[in-house]
Amino acid sequence: MQSDIRSKATFVALAFLALALYPLVAGNFGVDLVTKIMIYAIFALSLELLVGGTGLVCFGHAAFFGIGAYATVLLSPESDPGSVLLLIGASVLAAGLYALAVGALSLRTKGVYFIMVTLAFAQMAYYVVHDTPLGGGTDGIYLNVKPVAGPLDLDGALTMYFFTLALLVAVFGLLALISRSRFGRALAGIRVNEQRMRATGFATYPYKLAAFTISGALAGLAGFLFAVKDGFVNPEMMSWHLSGSVLIMIILGGIGHLRGALIGAFAFALLQEFFKSEAIFGAFAKHWHLGLGLTIIASVALLPRGLVGVPGQWKERLVGRSSRRAETSEAQDGNA
Repeated sequence: MQSDIRSKATFVALAFLALALYPLVAGNFGVDLVTKIMIYAIFALSLELLVGGTGLVCFGHAAFFGIGAYATVLLSPESDPGSVLLLIGASVLAAGLYALAVGALSLRTKGVYFIMVTLAFAQMAYYVVHDTPLGGGTDGIYLNVKPVAGPLDLDGALTMYFFTLALLVAVFGLLALISRSRFGRALAGIRVNEQRMRATGFATYPYKLAAFTISGALAGLAGFLFAVKDGFVNPEMMSWHLSGSVLIMIILGGIGHLRGALIGAFAFALLQEFFKSEAIFGAFAKHWHLGLGLTIIASVALLPRGLVGVPGQWKERLVGRSSRRAETSEAQDGNA
């Protein structure tokens, strides 16, 4: 057990170390791409708290991501740089408050009804920014000047990269602490058998509402980073397509594992770039959705525990082969 925990911690530490050293060997495109993927990794980690940690499948998570992004742009001064700390706080607070309101109502439903209610609330937020002057309509709105925090200016690509990496490490650490806390163990119990948790005296609703709010607030943090990186937001950031994409990320990586959310975000984004490459696929690259979809279907079919479960599957197969060989050898010795 201890060796398994150490191996997981070693993997995570090496992954973050590799990300820290990556700019030394990457060009501008690579740095920009990995910055975007790390933002999506934070977004995926926020959903992992709900789906993998609590057993709540939310199909409207993009609303919190978009609210965080829009709050960043709307609250930034037009001609002067805003404060990083103030804008982060505002984005997280705005997304968290909306998550609190949505969760207070949607958590009174279960199963497919919960999924549909969260989707409905996300679509409401989408149409607010899509059909009103508040969010600039379909054209979206621009962030004219990127925020600063003392000497920290997020206008530089490398500064933005390492700032995003630092927040990714912080979010991962926070969720790891939550999963090992009494609160996290209660969420795990709700995921496994909520009825039994109630029978033991736990009021499960407050726990689920707290998890939903924290998840939404962290998605808002990812939205802040996305708005600052691109300097632009539009209603598509709240669309159900993005909610589906981030759900695919954690399924691809392996539900129930924080490492899975990280791996899934990188795998999904890199697969997108791979199938979009005209250098590899030529004219077929414009049909990249087809290639990506077939790959995800194959991954789900062949890797039911996600990419994070691949080492375990290989180990089981090797152990199974070894045991079968041992049984065959014993049978041959007995026959002899």
